[in-house]
Amino acid sequence: MVLRPRHRPTPTLLALLLVGLTTPTFGGPGCDRHAAVAAEDVQVVRVATTSRAQRDLLARTLDAWRIDPADGVVTAAVDGADLTWLRSEGFSAEVDDDATARLRAPRRRSPEGSPGIPGFPCYRTVEERMALVQDLAARHPDLVTLVDIGDSWEKQQGLGGYDLVLLRLTSAAVVGGPGGKPRLMVIGGTHSREYTPVELVTRFAEHLLDRYGTDPDITWILDHHEVHLLLDANPDGRKRAETGLSWRKNADDDFCGGSNDRGIDLNRNYTFRWGCCGGSSTSPCSPIFRGPAGGSEPETAAIMAYVDSIFPDQRGDGLTLPAPDDSTGVLLDVHSFGEDVLWSWGFTTTQPPNGAALYTLGRKYAYFTGYRPQHGSLGTVDGSTKDYAYGELGVPGFTIELGNAFFESCGAFEGTILPDNLDALLYTSKIVRTPYLTPGGPEALLVDVDGDGPVGLAEVGAQVSLGATFDDTRYSSANGVEPTHTIAEAEVRVDVPPWSGSARGSLPMAPADGSFDTSVEGATANLDTAGLAPGRHFLYLRGRDSSGRWGPVTGGFLYLVDPATSPVIRGRVLDAVTGAPLSADIRLGPFRAQAGADGLYSLRVPAGSWDLTAEAPGYGPASFSGVEAQGNRTIVRSFALRPFETALLHDAESGPGGFTADAPWAITSESAQSPVSAWSDSPGGNYGAGLDVSLVAPAVDLTGGGAVELTFWHRFDLESGFDFGHLEVSADGGPFTSVASFDGISGWRQERFSLDLGDAAEARIRFRLETDGALGRDGWYVDDVEVRTLPPQLGGLVFADGFEAGDTAAWSRFPVVLE
Repeated sequence: MVLRPRHRPTPTLLALLLVGLTTPTFGGPGCDRHAAVAAEDVQVVRVATTSRAQRDLLARTLDAWRIDPADGVVTAAVDGADLTWLRSEGFSAEVDDDATARLRAPRRRSPEGSPGIPGFPCYRTVEERMALVQDLAARHPDLVTLVDIGDSWEKQQGLGGYDLVLLRLTSAAVVGGPGGKPRLMVIGGTHSREYTPVELVTRFAEHLLDRYGTDPDITWILDHHEVHLLLDANPDGRKRAETGLSWRKNADDDFCGGSNDRGIDLNRNYTFRWGCCGGSSTSPCSPIFRGPAGGSEPETAAIMAYVDSIFPDQRGDGLTLPAPDDSTGVLLDVHSFGEDVLWSWGFTTTQPPNGAALYTLGRKYAYFTGYRPQHGSLGTVDGSTKDYAYGELGVPGFTIELGNAFFESCGAFEGTILPDNLDALLYTSKIVRTPYLTPGGPEALLVDVDGDGPVGLAEVGAQVSLGATFDDTRYSSANGVEPTHTIAEAEVRVDVPPWSGSARGSLPMAPADGSFDTSVEGATANLDTAGLAPGRHFLYLRGRDSSGRWGPVTGGFLYLVDPATSPVIRGRVLDAVTGAPLSADIRLGPFRAQAGADGLYSLRVPAGSWDLTAEAPGYGPASFSGVEAQGNRTIVRSFALRPFETALLHDAESGPGGFTADAPWAITSESAQSPVSAWSDSPGGNYGAGLDVSLVAPAVDLTGGGAVELTFWHRFDLESGFDFGHLEVSADGGPFTSVASFDGISGWRQERFSLDLGDAAEARIRFRLETDGALGRDGWYVDDVEVRTLPPQLGGLVFADGFEAGDTAAWSRFPVVLE
């Protein structure tokens, strides 16, 4: 992946905590106020501190959102009583006007019947998520086991509530070794107002299951490891947070009863070092109230019991005793916000005994996300999830703080947080066998199997070229520098993973430049396939650096076919209007081929049922689904691709042109791609706060089919992480769905999108600006919008094999796909 520049939060880029359907309440000094506080009486303030003790005091007393590790500033939501208390204690509080405006901004409502949390359609509700896990289990019975690990507080009390349902993901067809398969556990939703963690863990589950069998890395991970995902550790609280309440704790009504400040902070309720060190509160209405005893809450009790059941105890009882270097397993507790990667200990500034190895893994996770890796916590935290995992069992425990808001916008979540953290979670899934060792070794990147990327295809007996880049430098440098080393060795193993204990199938890789002498090296090998059977073969690639550390495995697939018995799929690609042959890309399942200048392609494939697609620039794609390739047969599938035709072209020079615009969207001459005018959401100045305004193109006729090619030019200056330009599409008058979102700053650039709208008769394109409560910038400029569609379906001749000559005048009557 290409790392984006990461912008750390500044004092004016703080949490977007929206208030909407109900009004949040905040526990004040002494936590003796149970009545709701009006939203207009709450402010976001920044309080300077000079010691960890001061920061811990503020965290126990106020609703502290964030502690900045660089300057010790505590950001908190406060009311008048809180401010009076701060002054009495000698603190000065600076009001953050931007964050306060975001706090008070009304929540936008989703259209009636829309999925997701109101105003935040990318985040599924508790009920939607419960339905999803049942569906995932039904669709992937060989990969998914649903485990009911316990009850929420309300379920235990007979007041409704929910089961705590965990997904265990692993292939039932592959058996682990004597100690079983190594395990990753990821927990989301400990604090219910934090929207992003639950959805991230949910989408991680979908990502793994959707790509098993086609993605080599995901396939070997689920074959040889187990991934345990507790999507939501606090569903009672989450249900309340879905309404807009700033609900952090569980729903326990025995303490601070009857108020929205009630409940126990589950991340202060674990038994290890519970209440030991000033990192939690004894005041029942405090946001960090630790409860009457360690493990008092059914949610934490259930998680501890499950953690104990899946991880071995690998560390002694003393705080200075390290876990062995070859310990197994990792636990991640995902939170928001702050863009931090944190590990034990949370209750003291003293380094844990495995501190160096934990730093290495923390810096590796932070490399993918751009977050700040830091030992401990931003303030003192006792009774936490991560300390329980490491302190009791020796399992590396991490807290991941996502993004810049509790109620993070969908644009920020889907545009940055999700892809970055999926990469980090996949890496973590790879190293759980030996997490104190493997992150110190190099990664195998850019795997190439016979020139086809990570999935190659060759005939039995062929010499297959293998290549990869081995990189020992990919660590965050945001908080110290991780030592790196030169590459010393690289290997690929065929069908037998390195941890099997067998050297069978091991093939050394040679340095591409003749010597291993730098920390980033290319390496190659030639694999003689003469002794391998037809079918799919696993390739396990890994490298070792000069410190002696082997890095994680990166997977590849090699499919071998027998030229005497394997089927062949061949055909021709033509222009459906002129009949001229077309060069095109051919995709058959995971395989690739190229139709040359004569339009011909041929591909010998493993037996199976495959989806076949042809694509060429300027033409709509065409596909066959479920092509049955069995036995020693030749299957002919030929394509006649229809060229796109311009259905809409608008350069903003001659008026609205059928576009409809919400104010302040208008045509302006202050900036343009060509020649002098463009659409802008804020002509003549900066955009305002709290906007949700759209520019909608006229309907486009899709009579020829649902394929659409959209291009446009744009530039934008939008507050990163808070204000977004959304590109959306609607089919047949239905709801608009997101195609892409943009934030930050960009000069003029052209975008190109291919949209498949199926059998839709018409489509509309929409450019929508969404801003938060503060800090307007120059805005979004859009120019030269072009929508290209396919002409009406062409009917006529169907040939038996697609290669008949003659009757060239009849080409215009060919169908989209010739068979």
